Amino acid sequence: MKSEDTLLLTRRNVAELLGIEECVVAVESAFRSYGEGKTQPPGILGVHAADGGFHIKAGIMNLERSYFVAKANANFPNNRKTGLPTIQGVIVVCDAVNGRLLALMDSIEITIIRTGAATAVAAKYLARENAKTALICGCGSQGRISLEAIMKVRKLEKIFAYDIDTDQAQGFAETLSSEFGIEIIPVDDLAKAARASDIVVTCTTAREPFLLREYIAPGTFVAAVGADSEEKQELEPALLSTSKIIADILKQSATIGELHHALKDGCVSHSDVHAELGEIVAGKKIGRASNDEIIVFDSTGMALQDVAAAAIVYERARKVPRLKFSNINFND
Repeated sequence: MKSEDTLLLTRRNVAELLGIEECVVAVESAFRSYGEGKTQPPGILGVHAADGGFHIKAGIMNLERSYFVAKANANFPNNRKTGLPTIQGVIVVCDAVNGRLLALMDSIEITIIRTGAATAVAAKYLARENAKTALICGCGSQGRISLEAIMKVRKLEKIFAYDIDTDQAQGFAETLSSEFGIEIIPVDDLAKAARASDIVVTCTTAREPFLLREYIAPGTFVAAVGADSEEKQELEPALLSTSKIIADILKQSATIGELHHALKDGCVSHSDVHAELGEIVAGKKIGRASNDEIIVFDSTGMALQDVAAAAIVYERARKVPRLKFSNINFND
């Protein structure tokens, strides 16, 4: 492969090159760098469509080299009915020193894995150390990787699986209980399962809140993953008003996350947000202060997560010639 070639990586290529364990480490480092002020703030642009929308997230990080990464994702929740992915798109990887196009790669796996990695990082710093039970709301690919990621940072013993598609929850439980060697119980009583859980993860395409304040017991850590546009919402605003709020990116959460809805409802203000996750990872602010406080992590997806994950994929792809990926020279 010539040094000037640009790699073209498929979803399968990315899946072969990126694992959750190393992605958790890389994403934690990305949050730490951002919290320490060593990276510039990432950018985001959203464009609405009739039944969904598009967003572009971009950022720069100095890793083995200086990388610029931009991700253009389409998000169409109704695609599930036709067999298409809800989220799909492309990631552009460039050398941030000279602008050279290094790679184009499918975005699906990176989006899923780096999102799960962020949930694990947040759980590491914000969930009780003795957390044993978890509830996964949304039993698709994101639910699976969220569970796998959290199990890297907490010794879970029992999992509850909830989905509006009960067959999906059943299949999730049957498949992963065997694969992960842990008890996974499909549930239809969301309130009961939430009250029995130390960790609650919501990773759905919901546009109406379904996780209510009254469902959450003292000491619970809630990772709200699904809301990444103004229309999406999973949490009742009252839950945020009575919890310690941690944003991935405050400005972003206030625009497209669960915080956006709580601000609009008038039950919280910007000053009610305790910290960004990067500040906690960097040691600038405390995470969990007691075993009784409820903590909500508003995860809207930070572009630096994409940079960290895409860099792993690119660097490994350059060293693994046996993979069936393409390379081209755009300058020809």
